[in-house]
Amino acid sequence: MVNTLSKAAKNVRKETALVLWYEQVNNQDVGIVGGKNASLGEMIQQLKAKGVNVPNGFATTANAFRHFIANAGIEEKLRELFSRMDINDVNSLQKTGKKARSLILHTPFPDNLKVAITEAYQELCDRYGEETDVAVRSSATAEDLPEASFAGQQETYLNIHGVKGVLEACHKCFASLFTNRAISYRENHGFDHLAVALSVGVQKMVRSDLASAGVMFSIDTETGFKNAALITASYGLGENVVQGSVNPDEYLVFKPTLKEGYQPILEKRLGTKGMKMVYDMEGSKQTRNVSVPQRDRAQYCLTDEEVLQLSRWAIAIEDHYSNLRGQNTPMDIEWAKDGLTGELFIVQARPETVQSQKAGNLLETYHLQDHSTVLATGRSVGASIGQGKARVIVNAKNLDRFKPGEVLVTKRTDPDWEPIMKQASAIVTDQGGRTCHAAIIAREMGIPAIVGCGDATQMIASGQEVTVCCSEGEEGKVYEGLLPFDVEQATLDDLPQTRTQILMNIGNPDQVFSLANIPADGVGLARLEFIITNHIKVHPLALLYFDQLQDERIQDQIADITADYDYKPDFFVDQLARGVGMISAAFYPKPVIVRMSDFKTNEYANLIGGQQFEPKEENPMLGWRGASRYSDPNYCEAFALECRALKKVRDEMGLTNLIPMIPFCRTPDEGRKVIAEMAKHGLEQGVNGLEVYVMCELPSNVILADEFSEVFDGFSIGSNDLTQLTLGLDRDSALVAHLFDERNEAVKRMVKLAIETAKKNGRKIGICGQAPSDYPEFAQFLVEAGIDSMSLNPDSVLKTILSIAEVEKQI
Repeated sequence: MVNTLSKAAKNVRKETALVLWYEQVNNQDVGIVGGKNASLGEMIQQLKAKGVNVPNGFATTANAFRHFIANAGIEEKLRELFSRMDINDVNSLQKTGKKARSLILHTPFPDNLKVAITEAYQELCDRYGEETDVAVRSSATAEDLPEASFAGQQETYLNIHGVKGVLEACHKCFASLFTNRAISYRENHGFDHLAVALSVGVQKMVRSDLASAGVMFSIDTETGFKNAALITASYGLGENVVQGSVNPDEYLVFKPTLKEGYQPILEKRLGTKGMKMVYDMEGSKQTRNVSVPQRDRAQYCLTDEEVLQLSRWAIAIEDHYSNLRGQNTPMDIEWAKDGLTGELFIVQARPETVQSQKAGNLLETYHLQDHSTVLATGRSVGASIGQGKARVIVNAKNLDRFKPGEVLVTKRTDPDWEPIMKQASAIVTDQGGRTCHAAIIAREMGIPAIVGCGDATQMIASGQEVTVCCSEGEEGKVYEGLLPFDVEQATLDDLPQTRTQILMNIGNPDQVFSLANIPADGVGLARLEFIITNHIKVHPLALLYFDQLQDERIQDQIADITADYDYKPDFFVDQLARGVGMISAAFYPKPVIVRMSDFKTNEYANLIGGQQFEPKEENPMLGWRGASRYSDPNYCEAFALECRALKKVRDEMGLTNLIPMIPFCRTPDEGRKVIAEMAKHGLEQGVNGLEVYVMCELPSNVILADEFSEVFDGFSIGSNDLTQLTLGLDRDSALVAHLFDERNEAVKRMVKLAIETAKKNGRKIGICGQAPSDYPEFAQFLVEAGIDSMSLNPDSVLKTILSIAEVEKQI
């Protein structure tokens, strides 16, 4: 394969050339070959040495397009067409676009342009083989500017062969400068239609029809969290992922520790991947969609090493563009895997234009005030709420039925839908993942969307009033009716620094990247119970003793949940590690204190398979819970799974900011047994900086705080349990609920003594109970007592920072 440019190609002037090779262009040439082609040339020149694979090719220039328009004398005809168009009338837009495209397609290329394209394609065939297959992509000269994304406005043609096919595809690309969506986009952004030129990229195809392809972002697309790379992947050519025709696999990778050599895959979500786009070897089309066999749908289409490799490339590309621009530049990247060679390639890269443009000083939180029947669920895009009358449209021919302010419900969208998408209050689709067209446009327009619902077009009727809620986590829900909601706004400008650390209580890993925007000093309490209940659902002993389960229905249920795992306990470890890893990554390198499981026996029994392994207790609140379980022969194997998960987060993902915390530890001796049990499973106190904290929630923890200080590295006061055990009441009993008050003098004396003793022994001490969130005067008392940190509910953090700053001033 020849990779050197001919002498004539090397000496050509860019400004007057009709065709340029990717090796000849770079990021400074957007005005000559468009953003897409300039970026490909930049990567080939600058990132090939870092191992980033980019297929080679060539581009027609802006000069070639203008030469074509001028040679044919059609500029005035085009301007006249646009002058008569009403951009707010869908029919007028469609008629104008059709006439403009027809004018371009019926105007022949000048002979010198034909010759230039023909010779370049033949040279590409000399490199890759006779009649080599190419992708022919449009690249507008104004695309991928930070303030306006032209990406996706024009056409792409895949699996093109031969000189005739390449010339026809280039001609169609020229015409696609005047697609309906491109015309609408330019009108709405104030661009002159003839001021934007069209370059065409002709690039060697990657045979991903025999493997997989997708999209990745070097930023979390929902929250703007900059330390994560998001990868979506599906079988076949990547167009289905871009267009949202399939629900792809998704992967999240943590960039900072990946750079250090760790393997921090935070999350893997298996997509349905129902169809794939392949070469049409026998028919008249270049590509076609075929069904994916069920066995392939049930498997991830990338290996972990491939996920990590793509993430390394995302980092390299982001770093390169950030250095070029002198500012952090998150990237939107398309990748493909060649099924013949097994190689990975980058086929496009452009700056991300939504999250990276948002101001970071305003925090907006949506709260749904009521709930109703759920009509459809899918992946939430954005964290807001929209509502209105639904308009179900499954065919682009019916776009004129849409009315501004309605909720668009459809199978999927493509750029032809953009003129009505900008008028929608929310968007709901049957198909697509977080990087599909509907998701990208919804983010760009700041409206909520739920993608990949599967059956939304069947479950929702046109004219039905609905509320589209994306503020309750990664699962978005379409509720029946117009439900009340409110929006809380907070500015992050000029927040005071406090001596007392302000941490957060976290339960749900799905919301943690958005919570990371809140200016907290870390996480004071991450609860494993939420992850176990919502993501794992199965009792750990039921996984360890799967073959000995007595109830066949339970066994079948667990088999379905853990279908990807031959050894069932690995499911528990992986799911727990991912949940804890997400929380630890969101706040890295700030401390994240993770409380080991603190279910009571009745709560453990409610997990799938739990009834077989749990005793019945009269008072589970005071029974077999917390530390007493961990070294018990009847449970220690299950505790070992928790230890394995946390070790994976620290050792494999590199998230050493994770600090395990032991709940309900009654005696120092019990604490020593737990420390020894953890060490058996690779969590050895003091090794690799591992600290272990203990909950201070029993009177014995306070009275024997000197002795507990010899066992543990820090304390976290659990004010809920400490209050009930100090006052001798059951906080769940309505009969004595009125007596439950953390501000009771007896409780305050216990808290003050715990703080004094911990400080005397050089141990850190914080509080993770509800009281500081609910009672400002209790927070003031804690500051005066000298507490190191308070861990609060997320919605209390900002107001508590302000009140504590005032208290500290007075002190």
